[in-house]
Amino acid sequence: IMRVVVQRVINSSVEVDGKIVGKSDKGLMLLVGFTEGDTSKEIDWMVDKVINLRIFEDENDVMNRSLLDINGNILSISQFTLYGDASKGRRPSYIKALGGDKATLLYDEFNNKLRDKGIEVGTGIFGADMKVSLIIRKVELSTFFFFLSCL
Repeated sequence: IMRVVVQRVINSSVEVDGKIVGKSDKGLMLLVGFTEGDTSKEIDWMVDKVINLRIFEDENDVMNRSLLDINGNILSISQFTLYGDASKGRRPSYIKALGGDKATLLYDEFNNKLRDKGIEVGTGIFGADMKVSLIIRKVELSTFFFFLSCL
């Protein structure tokens, strides 16, 4: 089941080998992970959920606007550690995280589908040693966790 951590940001960026390779000026930073069995169906659901979540304030300071409403953008970072399991022992196991070519294909599909909806998407480099930076306001300290589950 695909996992995405959603964080509202003032801005965020990802650096690889000393160069900024992706950024978001206003909107969301996403940590994205996949596991065996994830398909386009889960990606379609998650894309719709992420771009339509009403987690941005309107003129009355009520979280009533979506990423689409504010013309925001996204920094999307692949993150296999979302599948870390520390229920046994002291070192997390990442055996449930999808890796390699399968994960790369799903990650690219997810980002391309966001772009198809008119969202500007910055990305890291899958599997690279990335340094991620973000700036948030105090009100945005809460991180929104969305785990997709299909019945």
